[in-house]
Amino acid sequence: MKRRTPPDSPGLFPDLPLVPDFSLESRAKRRGSWPVAGTDEAGRGPLAGPVVAAAVILDPKRIPEGLNDSKKLSASQREALYQVILREATVSIASSSPRRIDLIDIRKASLDAMRRAVAGLDQEARHVLADGRDVPPGLICAGEAVVKGDARSVSIAAASIVAKVMRDRMMVRAGLVYPDYGFEVHAGYGTDRHRSAIVTHGPCPLHRMSFRPLKAEAPEEADIIQN
Repeated sequence: MKRRTPPDSPGLFPDLPLVPDFSLESRAKRRGSWPVAGTDEAGRGPLAGPVVAAAVILDPKRIPEGLNDSKKLSASQREALYQVILREATVSIASSSPRRIDLIDIRKASLDAMRRAVAGLDQEARHVLADGRDVPPGLICAGEAVVKGDARSVSIAAASIVAKVMRDRMMVRAGLVYPDYGFEVHAGYGTDRHRSAIVTHGPCPLHRMSFRPLKAEAPEEADIIQN
């Protein structure tokens, strides 16, 4: 597994791309907080579909090669790593529906899905590394927010891959149920094709009615965040 090496001339190098490693997990383990779960979500930005979260506890002796932020991997790489992660790690998946997103907002729905993913692990976590700036409320143990966590922690990177692959599979199935929208192609993001289909056919039950351009009144900026 690749590890980051600090430059010998700090301050003189531009920002380098991060490669996730096991440092944060090891630090928690040294403090007696083990096992450590990484958690991340996929699907905050789309106009339709659920937000999906995953929680992963990796075996330190069997960390899959090639773990990285899911957005930096190809679809085939994600699919291959997804299979390895399910085989080698403890994994749990949870989601928040479009209806729940509209009811409590996308941020709260994402954090709640992450909390439920952690709670669903077969092995109880003693410490949680959560991607982003927020610790999911209501965790069963201590949590730590890790900005750009999917590029820093292999556990979070693994969770990002699982969440992304699962959500993509769900949206392929959504395309079969609602064939007019092309969900299997754009996964619910606001592409020209998707927006045109909404104009032509109107929204379906998978659309997030609190998101522009779907909500009837939008006095403030929409919470559409590409992820």
